[in-house]
Amino acid sequence: MKRRTLPDGRWFDLDTAKSFDEDTYWNGHNHISVATGSQWDHECLYRTASGLWVLEQTSAYQHVQDMYMQIDNDAAARWLVRNGHKPHPACAEEYAALEL
Repeated sequence: MKRRTLPDGRWFDLDTAKSFDEDTYWNGHNHISVATGSQWDHECLYRTASGLWVLEQTSAYQHVQDMYMQIDNDAAARWLVRNGHKPHPACAEEYAALEL
């Protein structure tokens, strides 16, 4: 079991969560995160076994700790779209609202 703790003390298991990786692009020199716009900072989105969305933020900078925070369906839908993922059924309404 790989537990990750949220700021409020709740935790989730990485082994049972579904992960959605950030998209990246090559700028000619480095792979840049679409989620953060940085080559150093990255994000990954998780759907926990209990149905929560958790955003992981990591950094290659020294002394910066990984952070995990719960986000709502609207933020998850926007993150998934921005990073090239198909809509998840859990946030289908929020995804549909993004359509022009």
